Amino acid sequence: MESKFPFMRMNGSKQWATPAQAKEQAAATQFDGAGPAGFVGPPLHAVVDRLGALGDPTRMRILLVLDQGEFNVGELCQALQLPQSTVSRHLRTLSEGGWVTARSEGTSRVYRRAPHPALPDAGLWAVVKEAAAGSPEALEDGERSEAILAERRERSRSFFRSAAGRWDALRQDLFGARTDAVALPGLLEPEWTVGDLGCGTGALSAVLAPWVHRVIGVDREPEMLEAAERRLETTENVELRRGDLEKLPVRDGELDAAFALLVFHLLPDPPTALAEVFRGLRPGGAFVLLDMRSHTRDEYREEMGHLWAGFPLETMAAWLEGAGFEGVRTVPVTPDPEAKGPLLFLARGRRPLTATQRPRVNHLQSSHP
Repeated sequence: MESKFPFMRMNGSKQWATPAQAKEQAAATQFDGAGPAGFVGPPLHAVVDRLGALGDPTRMRILLVLDQGEFNVGELCQALQLPQSTVSRHLRTLSEGGWVTARSEGTSRVYRRAPHPALPDAGLWAVVKEAAAGSPEALEDGERSEAILAERRERSRSFFRSAAGRWDALRQDLFGARTDAVALPGLLEPEWTVGDLGCGTGALSAVLAPWVHRVIGVDREPEMLEAAERRLETTENVELRRGDLEKLPVRDGELDAAFALLVFHLLPDPPTALAEVFRGLRPGGAFVLLDMRSHTRDEYREEMGHLWAGFPLETMAAWLEGAGFEGVRTVPVTPDPEAKGPLLFLARGRRPLTATQRPRVNHLQSSHP
């Protein structure tokens, strides 16, 4: 009489499989750990191998604790009330068996139960956990480990409660003044071509380049472009072009998005430049402008060649809408306490997806304010 092998589903019922049936099933399915349809259990040698690492009550207790989250060796010793040598020895066995993972955190290592989405581990752990979780030792370990986690959460909350008044200064001291802004380029799509209009020395182009397919930097001053070229000499996806924003050196619809930071107050004809930006954007492309609000610092004309003493927000909004942009917004920028210049504003507009109208360019005839 043939010996029996693991269960198989046959005609909707669970039956013992003969060696021939098991061999035929294995050849047909080439078991990959995901559990083929109709196959009830993993191969017996796999079960034995995996159970070997769990063949100790202490290791099962460790896994039950690590099922709640990450713990270092000292915390596991507290939860289990065991010496460090014992905990470390069992962690080594569990690590070698693939049941736990570890990562470095400063000078310590923290452990957690390894996820096992595939058979046989998922099934084995479910059985072990159900059988062991109700034991007196496991229940006590669970209470102590939860207390450790609660204490950890309270330490974090206590720090932020005490640091709330100085958090901005502390974060700036640790990570720099631009912590909030560095995440924003992540909103850009990797296949985009982005215009840095009035790119100057290429500071913004350097920030944008890692996030997009290509950056086109435009500036009218050769000295600025030379400085930008030096800054960007190791950046391969930035193309620098010389030209005026009123005659933007880009093809129709070449840009997916465009930025113009602190440049429009230097332009003789901002509405014409906005019409050119509109032309250079693809339908749906967005334009972001940063510039000064209206101010009374007349010395900027003589010292820095400013043609505009900033802009009223409603004027810029009207110009953007006149150029054909939709969804126009103008928002005052919260002033930096360390900044010595005029207050700033942000403006944003988008070229319509189905743009049929031509921009209405209101060329400036009067002298600059």
